[in-house]
Amino acid sequence: MAASTFSSRPHIVLFPFMSKGHTIPLLDLSRLLLHRNITVTVFTTPANRPFISDSLSGTDAFIVELPFPQNIEGVPAGVESTDKLPSMSHFVSFATATKLMQPNFETVLKTLPCITSIISDGFLWWTQQSAEKFGIPHLVSYGMNNYSWAMYDAVKKKGLLSGPELDDEPFVVTNFPWIKLTRNDFEENSREPKGPYKDFLTEIFIATSKSYGIVSNTFYELEALYVEYCNRRESVPKSWCIGPLCLAEPLMTKPPSYQKPTWLQWLDQKLAEGSGVLYVAFGTQAEISSQQLHEIAIGLEESKVNFLWVTRKIGPELDDGFEERVKERGLVVREWVDQRAILRHESVRGFLSHCGWNSVLESICAKVPILAWPMMAEQHINARMVVEEIKVGLRVETSNGSVRGFVKWKGLEKMVRELMEGEMGKEVREKVKEFGEAAKKAMEEGGSSWHSLNQLIGELQALSR
Repeated sequence: MAASTFSSRPHIVLFPFMSKGHTIPLLDLSRLLLHRNITVTVFTTPANRPFISDSLSGTDAFIVELPFPQNIEGVPAGVESTDKLPSMSHFVSFATATKLMQPNFETVLKTLPCITSIISDGFLWWTQQSAEKFGIPHLVSYGMNNYSWAMYDAVKKKGLLSGPELDDEPFVVTNFPWIKLTRNDFEENSREPKGPYKDFLTEIFIATSKSYGIVSNTFYELEALYVEYCNRRESVPKSWCIGPLCLAEPLMTKPPSYQKPTWLQWLDQKLAEGSGVLYVAFGTQAEISSQQLHEIAIGLEESKVNFLWVTRKIGPELDDGFEERVKERGLVVREWVDQRAILRHESVRGFLSHCGWNSVLESICAKVPILAWPMMAEQHINARMVVEEIKVGLRVETSNGSVRGFVKWKGLEKMVRELMEGEMGKEVREKVKEFGEAAKKAMEEGGSSWHSLNQLIGELQALSR
């Protein structure tokens, strides 16, 4: 890129991790930066470029491709995104392999003039080393809220993840005595990390501690107490609440030539019938057994509610005849969908979700209550927040009471009905409306997230002078 391409405007480099759930918020951030007359360069890999190019079409963002490492042990050939991994057991190998991109990344950085800051995903820890080498302020982006960070920090410091208690026995979080968690709310490998995973976490922690700040896809009013807690930690930089990033742009009017996808036409039909719809999606990485999938199908069928179920292409198949039996009130989709468009559709009245943080925020912003069914990572902590802290959702019932237990169809049917038709469903529906309004105000001019982003940009500009 020629230096003339860039004026005296601030120039921010974004480097998302190779996973849609991590990429989308940074693409939303790029739009906010572009609206503030900031030059944006986004780094990615060849296989991930089409998605990013499509998302940023019509903008002035620059996109730079770096080749993804090949012939890496533990990483299937041709895979450049965690969404395509056959199992999350390959994750550490995949994430660690990205460090081999560092020389190419630095080669390109040398050609980019006047970089104000690098904002990269926390899993790309090595970008902090590159930023430090070139004297560029570095910030990290994580797909987590401050509530989850606070819970991890509080229980680790007090040694609450080890002891005589059973994995499902509740314990009080010392710093927050109204909160009770269990060891099963935390991934087993995060309780006492070992081997390559421990090494990976150590690298991440070191890079984060040396960074200028953390950009948080959240808004202060949603979790003020936990933002303040996180910002008192001495070993971690400031958390800048600049979200929800899914509200970065207003809804766009589609051109007359726009052809609605089948699932959107189906939702329109249900709206015309006056029927509410339950949206069902567990993210792109959750691994669901054939037995559990069978129970989900029966539970949805027996609930008699209308549902739109987005499921993975990779994985066990649904029972023969299921889609035919529910065709009048259920639709199964096996392709990438615009989740925001689904949640914003007037027919959608509930979301059976894995509680990935993007999904939680998108549901809150659409004012749709959640039926929480966490699967992995920090989703169990997110579910606690959704159900017990901000009270915008209910939780599925497991057969043995464990937060990681098997969910039988009768328990699922019961809670689906409660969310869509019951008194508890009405309560969480009202609560999510309150937070949906608060989210909108935070992102508007003069709102807390609007101010936070402006302050961050101002500080970064001052550092680069």
